Amino acid sequence: MNGPTAELPLVFAHRGATTGLPEHTLEAYLRAIDQGADGVECDVRLTRDGHLVCHHDRRLGRTSNGRGAVSRRRLDELHRLDFGSWAGTAPAPLLTLDTLLGAMRATGRPVHLLIEVKIPDRYGQRVEHRLVALLRRHGLVPAAQDGPVRVSVMSFSPVTVRRVRRLAPTLPTVLLLGLLPPGVRLGRLPAGAEVAGPSLRLVRSRPGLVPALQEAGNRVYVWTVNEPADVDLVVARGVDGIITDQPAETLARLGR
Repeated sequence: MNGPTAELPLVFAHRGATTGLPEHTLEAYLRAIDQGADGVECDVRLTRDGHLVCHHDRRLGRTSNGRGAVSRRRLDELHRLDFGSWAGTAPAPLLTLDTLLGAMRATGRPVHLLIEVKIPDRYGQRVEHRLVALLRRHGLVPAAQDGPVRVSVMSFSPVTVRRVRRLAPTLPTVLLLGLLPPGVRLGRLPAGAEVAGPSLRLVRSRPGLVPALQEAGNRVYVWTVNEPADVDLVVARGVDGIITDQPAETLARLGR
C-alpha cells in the first residue's frame, strides 16, 4: 500500500456499541452489527480455571457487582455476578470469548473481530495458547481471507504479538501504540506485527505517521475515535480502520 487508502476505512465497535449499553455485553456487540459496523473489538482475560472472558479492567469493580481480580475467579463464580446494572441497564452476564465468537459466526454476514490480549497477565503466554486453541476450535485458524469471520489479535506487547504469530502464522496481528518507539516513527513495526494500532493522540500529533506506516506496507487502525472532527481527521490521514465507541454515528459521518 502506498499512501492513503482510496476507500473509506473500516469501522470497528470498541467493546460493542456502548451508547446506552454496558460494554463487553452480547447485546452491545449485536447492536453494533445491526448498526452496520464492519467489525467489533474486545479485550480478553483468562480466568483462574482457564476460560477466556471479555473484560477490559484487571479488576471487577468498575463493571460488575464483584470485587477483586478477574484472574483470581473461576468462570462459575464470574457467571454469578451482574455485568449490566452498573451502566443503568438490566443485569447482564459476563461474556465469554467462546460465546462472542459463536454469535459473530451466526450473524450471517462478514464480521472482522479485533481481540486485544490484555497485559500484564498473571498467566503469561498461557493466554495466547488458550486463545489460538479456541480460534482453532471455531475454524478461524488457519485464517481464511474470505471467511465470514476474520480475526486479528492485538496487544501493546511486542512479545505477545510475536507469540501469536509463532502459534498461528496466518493470523493478522496488530501492535497497539500509545507511545512511539524510534523505529515506528519511520514506519517499521517490530517482527510479527503487520498492522499498526496508534492512538488518536499519536495520529493527531504526528501527521507523517500514517503515510510512513502505509508506505512500509502496514495497515493502520486508530483508536478511540468518537468526535465528528476526529473522524474527519483520521479519514484525511488515510487510516485503514477506525475503532470507535459510537459506530452508528461514525458510519453516518462517513456517509454509510
